[in-house]
Amino acid sequence: MREPELKPQERLDDLMKSGRHIIQDPREFCFSLDAVLLAHFPHYHRRQNVLELGTGTGVIPLLIADEVAHVEAVELSPVMADLASRNVWMNELEQKITVRQGDYRDIRSMYPAESFDLVLANPPYRPVAHGQANKIQGIARARHEFTATLADVVTAARYALRFGGRFAMVHLPERLGEILVSLHAHQMEAKRLQMVQPKAEKAPNMMLVEAVVGAAPGGLKVLPPLIVHEADGGYTEAIRRIYGLTERD
Repeated sequence: MREPELKPQERLDDLMKSGRHIIQDPREFCFSLDAVLLAHFPHYHRRQNVLELGTGTGVIPLLIADEVAHVEAVELSPVMADLASRNVWMNELEQKITVRQGDYRDIRSMYPAESFDLVLANPPYRPVAHGQANKIQGIARARHEFTATLADVVTAARYALRFGGRFAMVHLPERLGEILVSLHAHQMEAKRLQMVQPKAEKAPNMMLVEAVVGAAPGGLKVLPPLIVHEADGGYTEAIRRIYGLTERD
């Protein structure tokens, strides 16, 4: 790992993965559990070319770089794209990860059609209600559809994916119906689904879904729910393994 030069307010976090670290700025949007869960959800192959739509600090490419051939990471914000690029450089992964500043709503100008095996997205979760825009500032904007809607991210994913390619996304359970309809409208069918619950007795507050381009409808595999916290508030064994806090089998 190269020695980073941290700017004011920036911090260096340990990813607990292959000795990698990540620079984050708390004034911007720092990654959270949803990104880590998404990174661990798909099954990867060494020959895969992967695209991430909206990479933020670049955490997902840093976590999956060893498992795939190459990752293209698109980020709209110039500030975040620069931070993601610095993280790639710091971890000496320039040969595995390319960060590109741009708007994936204009993906046709960025990449050839059907040129990726896997697309990942942790998109804004919530639609913007009338009159809401002025009430939401800074970090909260990353969770609302100011710059990209569900339709935008699904459209971009379908354009980028080859026939038989896979699209994995983390989103809200309450939007599952919309997501399934949008995927189907773009020639993709959901094949794997996992709900994420904050505790065993709580309702899911996140979900992970994976769809396949050109697949026949039906055959959705619903995985056992992923429980984040034990009753005492500590992480479950499953989450500790994902975070690298315990030995893997």
